[in-house]
Amino acid sequence: MKTINIVTVIASLVFFSCNSAGEKEGEAITADIVIYGGTSAAVTAAVQAKKMGKSVVMVSPDTHLGGLSSGGLGFTDTGNKTVIGGLSREFYHRVWMHYNQPEAWKWQEKSEYGNKGQGTAAMDSVYKTMWIFEPHVAEQVFEDFVKEYEIQVFRDEWLKREDGVVVENGRIVAMETLSGKLFRGKVFIDATYEGDLMAAAGVSYDVGRESADTYNEKWNGVQKGVKQHKHYFAYDISPYKVAGDSSSGVLPEVSAGPPGEQLAGDDKIQAYCFRTCMSNHPENRVPFPKPEGYDPQRYELLARLFEAGWREWFEKFDMIPNRKTDTNNHGPFSSDYIGGNYDYPEASYERRREIIKEHENYQKGLLWFVANDPRVPAEIQSEMKKWGLAKDEFTDNGNWPHQLYIREARRMMGEFVTTENELLKRSPVPMPVGMGSYAMDSHNVQRYITPEGYVQNEGDIGVSTKGPYAISYGSLVPKAEECTNLLVPVCVSSSHIAYGSIRMEPVFMILGQSAATAAAIAIDDQVNVQEVNYDKLRKQLLEDKMVLESPSAPGQKP
Repeated sequence: MKTINIVTVIASLVFFSCNSAGEKEGEAITADIVIYGGTSAAVTAAVQAKKMGKSVVMVSPDTHLGGLSSGGLGFTDTGNKTVIGGLSREFYHRVWMHYNQPEAWKWQEKSEYGNKGQGTAAMDSVYKTMWIFEPHVAEQVFEDFVKEYEIQVFRDEWLKREDGVVVENGRIVAMETLSGKLFRGKVFIDATYEGDLMAAAGVSYDVGRESADTYNEKWNGVQKGVKQHKHYFAYDISPYKVAGDSSSGVLPEVSAGPPGEQLAGDDKIQAYCFRTCMSNHPENRVPFPKPEGYDPQRYELLARLFEAGWREWFEKFDMIPNRKTDTNNHGPFSSDYIGGNYDYPEASYERRREIIKEHENYQKGLLWFVANDPRVPAEIQSEMKKWGLAKDEFTDNGNWPHQLYIREARRMMGEFVTTENELLKRSPVPMPVGMGSYAMDSHNVQRYITPEGYVQNEGDIGVSTKGPYAISYGSLVPKAEECTNLLVPVCVSSSHIAYGSIRMEPVFMILGQSAATAAAIAIDDQVNVQEVNYDKLRKQLLEDKMVLESPSAPGQKP
């Protein structure tokens, strides 16, 4: 585990009062609330800020809005749908409205897809919902939000991380982007997956896994031997270039180092991947491209798996409307690029672009391998040839997703640290501002060689939270001595394993709305974000149809 506190030394600067969004004072663009990020949380935060009567600007490093929600993750990880309220639920309601139109079904009949992902037992009288969708549909919903609420968005604007955050007396006064734009605000919201604004403002954070005893948890730290999913090697597979010969060298995608002591903390993070959108419709299918520098030896472990009898390749081709997929990691060797992301959270922009490209090349090579390599079983390869990238998705990026799945990067160390103890209801949660319910889900963290000389994965965890749980307002705010006008609804204050559940897109939208509500109250009452009156915050959240405690009505279904 890596614990960091960055102290930013700032020259004195006058704090300008904020006027309407986009109004310039000198060279600065000012607003009541400045949101850094283009994720789903950023959009809901911006919408809520406008609904609360505040001026707001979104400063987005992304060109496309919505993060993973519009970047390929259309088979939503919802958990218990009854606790998804507010703007998060409205998003899925708007998706439902889209698919309720006949023209939405271009590549298949609605009746052919059926009712999968549509509706839920609770709250349907208010918002009918659709939880499964195509990437471009989600992006359009986010764009509609921005247009309807007249939110000014500055796209492709990247925070100047070294010295671009101006802090005075514990408050962020302004942030500068690489293009030279300066944004001033009364309250700032970091809604990025990486937490760059948070870090540059001098707020403490973690990267990696805590040891299990750090927060008295069971599922944190190194977790060798856990077999809760099917993402481990159930066969004895040699990790060496010449099978069984350790002197021949280690295959690509295998670490030669030790995995660490059981339950110990480390600096490693769970694997990333792209959620690829595939199609099996002949008119909407693009053949899988062969990446530059393709090396079939990178996929030797998969070939050996097939030879051993493994046949689960298609298990996570989750179908979304119009004969497309949200394709996710499945199995011991799959789209998760295990070990390829350790330095991503704190890497430079240039290095991050390299890491993203490395993930793209790895995953494109994997698809090419399965579709073309003669070592792939005929029954799998013949079926794979029926698939390709969806021709009408990500059309400005070669039909490849524009967002890498950043499952975990920095995690703030804020006023309250959420751990598995709160998720499992062992400990009370003060000042709840939203709920989650998905299992504590960590993908594999490393691939190593066992003492017996076989390859194995480590880090994959899937533990039920045994029902919905509350998320504390204290997990959205830094410690008061570090920053008093910043909220962080994505890189929230939590342990590694608790974040494995919190990190779901519906929850990010919920927390984005909660953060903006708190920001507006802090501005109105002229208090620090740590001093927001919780009764007032709770009242507003409930008025906005947020869910802050588990529904108790009988008959509700998850």
